[in-house]
Amino acid sequence: MQTTNNPNASKVEHKSKILYGAETAKALANFTISDSKMPRAFLWALGSIKSATALANMELGLLDEEKAMAIQGAAQSVANGFYDDQFPIDVFQTGSGTSTNMNANEVIASLVKLQTKGQISVLPLDDVNLGQSSNDVIPSCIHLSAAMLIEKELLPSLLHLVNTLDGKAKEHHNTIKTGRTHLMDAMPLSFAQEIGAWREQINYIHTQLQNSLPSLCKLAIGGTAVGTGINTHPEFGAVVSRLLSENSGLVFTPADNYFRAISAQDTAVNVSGNLKTAAVSLSKISNDIRWLSSGPLNGLNEIHLSELQKGSSIMPGKVNPVIPEAVLMACTQVIGNDTTITLAGQSGNFQLNTMLPLIGHTLIQSIQLLSTCCTALADKVIKDMQVNHAKLEQNVARNPMLATALTSLIGYDKSAEIAKKAYAENRTVLDVAKELTNLSEAELIARLDPKTMIGKSNTKTDRS
Repeated sequence: MQTTNNPNASKVEHKSKILYGAETAKALANFTISDSKMPRAFLWALGSIKSATALANMELGLLDEEKAMAIQGAAQSVANGFYDDQFPIDVFQTGSGTSTNMNANEVIASLVKLQTKGQISVLPLDDVNLGQSSNDVIPSCIHLSAAMLIEKELLPSLLHLVNTLDGKAKEHHNTIKTGRTHLMDAMPLSFAQEIGAWREQINYIHTQLQNSLPSLCKLAIGGTAVGTGINTHPEFGAVVSRLLSENSGLVFTPADNYFRAISAQDTAVNVSGNLKTAAVSLSKISNDIRWLSSGPLNGLNEIHLSELQKGSSIMPGKVNPVIPEAVLMACTQVIGNDTTITLAGQSGNFQLNTMLPLIGHTLIQSIQLLSTCCTALADKVIKDMQVNHAKLEQNVARNPMLATALTSLIGYDKSAEIAKKAYAENRTVLDVAKELTNLSEAELIARLDPKTMIGKSNTKTDRS
């Protein structure tokens, strides 16, 4: 996302530390709400769009080749991240993101002068912003940055986690353990089946996010101020979209309805909802891992995690589930971000949403947090997670719920009596059943074999 073949898109040293102009300076004076700036991925999208619009204006005969190529090279330098220090405006600014768009126009115009050593001069609004409005540029930046981050970072990270879980499940196809419902002992299952449920949670969200990409790839560019496309060539949006599609791996097109694309951020809200679901899934998995690794003496102690760091500054030898805890905090942030984006999405008053910078900033943060969480869980938790087989076997052998397998022969009440007696006397169900039923030992052993209770799973691992 940050490379280019354009020889003009390189960093040029500048004597002055400031490349932006008066409008950016006014925004800096006006917006002093926080220290949060627009993220790198958003600036990449902004530079990429300015680069594509310059080439589109040249192709449509609206901008001469010399100026267009100079703007394109300068804009690509912005996309590549060479001048992020020149974008100091607070996220909490004018709701259309006009200040950030003006910032880009001014920086690119200054860069053209620097990169051409003064031989070419362009104007921020008449040339760099030709055929555009903040109202279509900024929504397009939100879609472009989110689509590329999902395609290049989040989907691969989710798939990596899926594959890591799948590999771990295959290791434990024959590992039988006690299931739990309501945090209480339940019927046995294989560890592969338990891990398989985690894997399918991640598979599900991978599919949902993949399905969201076509909507994200519809851009507002070409709609200008309110969706009518005033002061823009009628083919401008289509040409810009085509140029952005080149070498991206995604197909961008103009929005089906510019009025909707500019006035509403429903696609961002929908994507955020999928990101929230991903956060909930990762939270469920992380909490399961914390419970299963709890102990070692007074917890479940069914799995052992790698010791990544000291667990306590006062208690020697303590090992904590640090990565699952970090993932849980990140997922909590993503879930909060969804509420932010939901409320921001409601601010589409008439022909313009007026919380665009907040939506862009927050959506990008959620995507990137989830991407790194998936990688951390896969590489630092799941990959080297070890199973305490002795503990699992002990738990299964003394699980009173095994008596469930006898209900078809002796009835619910007699099975319950056996389960309660086995638990109260700390004995196996087999021992108690031999006392309280007329069934042969051979039949009881066959009936109470945990391997016969896990069923024919429909997981991919069990089918392979």
